[in-house]
Amino acid sequence: MTVDLTRQLSRRTLGTETVLILGLTLGQSAVYAVVSIIAKLTAEGGLSQQTAALNTTASPRPYLDLTYQLLGIAFALLPVLFAVHLVNRDPGDALRTLGLDARRPGSDLARGAGLAALMGLPGLVLFWAAAQLGLNATLVPAALRDYWWAVPVLILAAVKNAVLEEVIVVGYLVTRLRQLQWRFWTIIATSAVLRGSYHLYQGFGAFVGNVVMGVVFTYFFMRTRRVMPLVVAHTLIDIVAFVGYALLPREWFDWL
Repeated sequence: MTVDLTRQLSRRTLGTETVLILGLTLGQSAVYAVVSIIAKLTAEGGLSQQTAALNTTASPRPYLDLTYQLLGIAFALLPVLFAVHLVNRDPGDALRTLGLDARRPGSDLARGAGLAALMGLPGLVLFWAAAQLGLNATLVPAALRDYWWAVPVLILAAVKNAVLEEVIVVGYLVTRLRQLQWRFWTIIATSAVLRGSYHLYQGFGAFVGNVVMGVVFTYFFMRTRRVMPLVVAHTLIDIVAFVGYALLPREWFDWL
């Protein structure tokens, strides 16, 4: 008996696959984020008195900590490879389908930098406003100790976040939802709300900011079919946040 590898996958199969991928990745993060925001809201002092720390130390032993950091980054990228592998079952090359190839490096870098500028400054204003209104937890973008390898690891963490989120929540999810014949704005809303949901642990300001970012990024992808500029933009935004917090005077970030 032979197996027809060119057979189109059914809508049910695609739907199940999508739910499973999200359940193993950022959909799972969204559920934990909802639980986290409830815990912060019901804790003594309320949301504004709680802390949301990113890039935390995993061990007091420097090189063991470095090992944990690198392993965490590497294993977090495996779902991305899995998603690309699944898309590769479709006709055509998955990297081209997702716009994750290197065919347009100059254009991708330029548009990514433009998107980072477009989202970065308004995002800072929104975070400031949310902090003043008590709608966010106190955010600590980088909580690593002052080791020689801290900045390179923070840069790698920024790349990891960008690749994981943009490939899964935009490239993969939009591709599958289009195959499932969802409507244009329903796809954008779904991707954007998912992005906001797994940032809820930071507070409601972070949720709103990331939903807006999700609308812009998903719309961009649906018009251009290029996820690489989104990876560039997200990487730049996170590098500024992580490395800036680690290197600049801490009092500059009291407003967070």
